[in-house]
Amino acid sequence: MKKMTAALLLLAAVGLAPAAQAAGNIDCELHYNLTGWSAFYKTSQGTGTITCDNGASIPVKISAKGGGLTVGRTTITDGRGRFTGAYALNDLLGTYAAAEVHASASRASDAQVMTKGDISLALAGTGRGWSLGIGFGKFVIERR
Repeated sequence: MKKMTAALLLLAAVGLAPAAQAAGNIDCELHYNLTGWSAFYKTSQGTGTITCDNGASIPVKISAKGGGLTVGRTTITDGRGRFTGAYALNDLLGTYAAAEVHASASRASDAQVMTKGDISLALAGTGRGWSLGIGFGKFVIERR
């Protein structure tokens, strides 16, 4: 009886997964502010809001950590990001793999693309600071 119940639950779960994906991808954007520094080790923290075309929206906190040949200090204000490949808002939370090349003096700008499985996030923002280097690491988005 337990095996039959487990089998029925498994079939039900498998049957529901295609229905969620059949609804199609959702279009979502991230609006964020981020402040960070680097001296071989790079760290940044910030906050933002994810808003989707289906009306869903959540406040998030952002952290980025990594390393490389990098040095500087920057503040990005009113940054924007666009997600692709997501079927639900919760798909967007988690850890993304990131790599970037950056150089700035006085006016900072940042643009990078990162991935988490089938989901991609393209970021672009401007602000103040200075930086120079090549870095890699992780970009984490969590519910605030």
